[in-house]
Amino acid sequence: MKRYVNIDDNDQEHLYCDNRLSNRKYTILNFIPKNLWEQFSRFMNQYFLLIACLQLWSLITPVNPASTWGPLIFIFAVSATKEAWDDYNRYLSDKQANEKEIWVVKNGIKKQIRSQDIRVGNIVWLRENDEVPCDLVLIGTSDPQGICYVETAALDGETDLKTRIIPSACIGLAPELLHKIKGAIECPNPDKDIRRFDANMRLFPPFIDNDLCPLTINNTLLQSCYLRNTEWACGVAVYTGNETKLGMSRGIPEPKLTAVDAMIDKLTGAIFIFQIVVVIVLGVAGNVWKDTEAQKLWYVLYPKEGPWYELLVIPLRFELLCSIMIPISIKVSLDLVKSLYAKFIDWDEEMYDHDTSTPSHAANTAISEDLGQVEYILTDKTGTLTENRMIFRRCCISGIFYGNESGDALRDTELLNAVSSNNPNVIRFLTVMAICNTVVPLKSKSGAISYKAQSQDEDALVQAAAHLHMVLISKNGNTIEINFNAATIQYEILDTLEFTSDRKRMSVVVRDCQNGKIILLSKGADEAILSNSHSGQQIRTYVEAVEQYGQLGLRTLCLAWRELKEDEYSEWSVMFKEANSTLVDREWKSAEVCQRLEQDLEILGVTAIEDRLQDGVPETIETLRKAGINFWMLTGDKQNTAIQIALLCNFISPEPKGQLLLISGRTEDEVSRSLERVVLTMRITPSEPKDVAFVVDGWALEIVLKHYRKAFTELAILSRTAICCRVTPSQKAQLVELLKSCDYRTLAIGDGGNDVRMIQQADIGVGISGREGLQAARAADYSIGKFRFLKRLILVHGRYSYNRTAFLSQYSFYKSLLICFLQIFFSFISGVSGTSLFNSVSLMAYNVFYTSIPVLMNVLDKDLTEKTVMQHPQILFYCQAGRLLNPSTFAGWFGRSLFHALVVFLICIHVYADEKSEKEELSMVALSGCIWLQAFVVALETNSFTILQHLAIWGNLAAFYVINCIMSTLPSAGMYTIMFRLCVQPSYWITMLLIVAVGMGPVFALKYFRYTYRSSAINKLQQAELLRGPILSLGNVEPQKRSMEKDTAVLSITQPKNRNPVYEPLLSDSPTATRRPSLGPTAASFDFFQATQSRLSSTYSRNCKNN
Repeated sequence: MKRYVNIDDNDQEHLYCDNRLSNRKYTILNFIPKNLWEQFSRFMNQYFLLIACLQLWSLITPVNPASTWGPLIFIFAVSATKEAWDDYNRYLSDKQANEKEIWVVKNGIKKQIRSQDIRVGNIVWLRENDEVPCDLVLIGTSDPQGICYVETAALDGETDLKTRIIPSACIGLAPELLHKIKGAIECPNPDKDIRRFDANMRLFPPFIDNDLCPLTINNTLLQSCYLRNTEWACGVAVYTGNETKLGMSRGIPEPKLTAVDAMIDKLTGAIFIFQIVVVIVLGVAGNVWKDTEAQKLWYVLYPKEGPWYELLVIPLRFELLCSIMIPISIKVSLDLVKSLYAKFIDWDEEMYDHDTSTPSHAANTAISEDLGQVEYILTDKTGTLTENRMIFRRCCISGIFYGNESGDALRDTELLNAVSSNNPNVIRFLTVMAICNTVVPLKSKSGAISYKAQSQDEDALVQAAAHLHMVLISKNGNTIEINFNAATIQYEILDTLEFTSDRKRMSVVVRDCQNGKIILLSKGADEAILSNSHSGQQIRTYVEAVEQYGQLGLRTLCLAWRELKEDEYSEWSVMFKEANSTLVDREWKSAEVCQRLEQDLEILGVTAIEDRLQDGVPETIETLRKAGINFWMLTGDKQNTAIQIALLCNFISPEPKGQLLLISGRTEDEVSRSLERVVLTMRITPSEPKDVAFVVDGWALEIVLKHYRKAFTELAILSRTAICCRVTPSQKAQLVELLKSCDYRTLAIGDGGNDVRMIQQADIGVGISGREGLQAARAADYSIGKFRFLKRLILVHGRYSYNRTAFLSQYSFYKSLLICFLQIFFSFISGVSGTSLFNSVSLMAYNVFYTSIPVLMNVLDKDLTEKTVMQHPQILFYCQAGRLLNPSTFAGWFGRSLFHALVVFLICIHVYADEKSEKEELSMVALSGCIWLQAFVVALETNSFTILQHLAIWGNLAAFYVINCIMSTLPSAGMYTIMFRLCVQPSYWITMLLIVAVGMGPVFALKYFRYTYRSSAINKLQQAELLRGPILSLGNVEPQKRSMEKDTAVLSITQPKNRNPVYEPLLSDSPTATRRPSLGPTAASFDFFQATQSRLSSTYSRNCKNN
């Protein structure tokens, strides 16, 4: 579909929306119904609403409906208030943007209007530092060459200025003519692709004779960008309001479900099934008792004949009594503590990057506990593991190597002499470095020249060329000025063949203004340049240079050029213009036309750029690997460079402890054989375990993912380390998806726009606020300043969040089951009639006030100090294995609640259930026993006490008595004077002590036995911290070798069907658990393995999840 925009035409204003921004979710009229609809779209809320509605039926409700309606309304009100506040802030932001005053041209008259009144086709005028109010096609600037500069940080996070240029049809138009300009723009319907705009413009006479002018993204100013270093600019509005590219990109991302949330959902389902069974059993028992025993008791006034629904009354009563098995407050409690976890990350001063003044930030507040269960980290290389500070180190020009001895080509005497002597090969090499780029030179008032580059590689090349006296002075429209040895050289840019991840190269066609020659200048990856050299040129030296530089961990680019004939260029230019004018598949057609020109190149040389590792990267990777986390490197760099970086940062181990297996090939057969050998090698059981990793390039990966996905999936399970080279952004996302399909918890980390898809696809996305901008950081769940902070993010924040969430969720079920079991036990002495032991006020306050505050303070609990956690990363195995929240641990809490309910019930019945005690007294004593037990349970499960936690636990216990004393003064509360009478009875306090002793004694004894005689690694660390002594042994926490069944069927791999969702670590209290092998110490040499049949006899230990 296309959109036709007539410039400054009032007749089309009604066809498209105005420029009113609206990011609001609600209006005043639809807030209540829409918010209620959203809240009741969740099963849990539907369930509680059904229970609340059933309680309105007076015949079946055992308690006052307020006991359910009160908490339900409170929880809904909290959620609605939060939504309303967020929406109100969005409204204020929209209002501020909509009411900005903007200059526009309407009917040839320039006037000022509000931003929201801009219409498609209006000519919008901007001044320096103005924010662009909508998507514009640039038609004029204050620069004579039609250039302006924009800051796109608000759009894509990139902080460097970008150049925008007016279309060729508008060049030379005077500012006063722009008020009268008429024409039409043919463009696609609105979309969210901020890097593409394939359109055409046609100006009407007298401006131009109906000539079609292609438009690209470089001819646009997009909404929320800022005009910089340009006095004024004007453009035609093509997309307005929420139809701009930024507006189309807005939206709420799909929520991510954590492993803990998934487990809670399963446990909730199990409790719901248990509840239904209990209701059916008690309902049948109640009806039987009513029809038999109740008829013998004169004081039980059951009618002999009842209505048709009489059999449903008792089961429905028990349904209402047992409804509290599922805690109504669990979601609100978890949302609250997860928000606090996110704040802890934001407030962590040890994760503050002082170099860039960048704090850590948690954009997603719902998945902090997943950080503690990460099993695979997929990382970008450039800017993530490295600093992305490019330094020109070496080069090879016409077969001569420069900088090999000194390590710095810019100080190589031989190269400096070649420059001073005007060596033609060196001059052409430097010319390509200075011209073939998108760098913008900026000249200060003092005359100093600085460069703004979108790519750090281009910046390094231009700076190096300037150091060698080939200085890029200015870019004015289509004219480039170069200063070489005090002489100014001008070039006219005829066409730019832009870089894409598919082409892997960039070229420019220029005309030398001195001699009129047309020259093609190209730079790019070695496989994109060397393969297009002319047939007579020997390229072996350049291939060796690429290999040599790659082994040193340097980034390489190949430079080439070709002189074009006038008629050849003219013929090609027509095809290039046609390709750039199409609105369908423009990028593909342009690439095909570019390929026609980028052939028979003369290779000039190879550049080598150093990108240093960030501080702390090797230590971070080594520590996280000890924690059982596997690493995959996904990079666009060449194979040798990636391998050397992997060695430097402890990603892989050199020989004899490490070995690499190569998956390569250009055809399906070659890739199939290579993959077969690697998989078979991985399967073989070792006698001497090695750290085996595999390497695959983008070409082979494309074939593997398309034709051999099953075999590659097994390889992914078998290998703990992988290096994927020359991969595209889409391939990165596919690899993340592949690991997720194996039920691994994945974390993706990157720093650039090409990492966004990978980051969004992973269970957890981490963005680094780097030199490539903030696009990755904005798309991620968490953003950090440096890679080294990932260690603390996972080991400290992730582990603490998982531990706390596991306790909070199970404790929430425990306290609800405890009160529910008491109701069930009471039914056995009340004729199985569904009568409630507790009054409505007590039930309502139980969840809201009595039991919530102590457990919420658990967000401050630390089982081990941060220092200990960082020193012993292997204890993260507990979180990865889900050791603190699983059906087994939940069964323990379930049994504890049943035992405590039995203790409270039996003691209270024997002490208070006599003729002198009222039911209200028995109810209050039982409730008091529950509160006392829960206070001691929280205290026993708390590892580190602070003043706040003491206040929460014991202050909450005291507050229970204060609240009930106040309620006892109110005759209408149903508990008049009860608490006063109980508190003066010594038997009451003896009963509380007895309940605590009997209820907590076995729990404490079991905990002491496990702590003393069955100590886990965590228990030993806790003891060492308590005694302040050294850690002599953590037991057998090292990974254990694990054999794999030998299966030599060629590529007949089947994916594991029944296996545990996570690894169980081999800990002292888990004799059957297994782990992956640990990294061996670093050695001096490294053996790069070319997978051959003769090497298949070697055996290596690989670990995978249970098949």
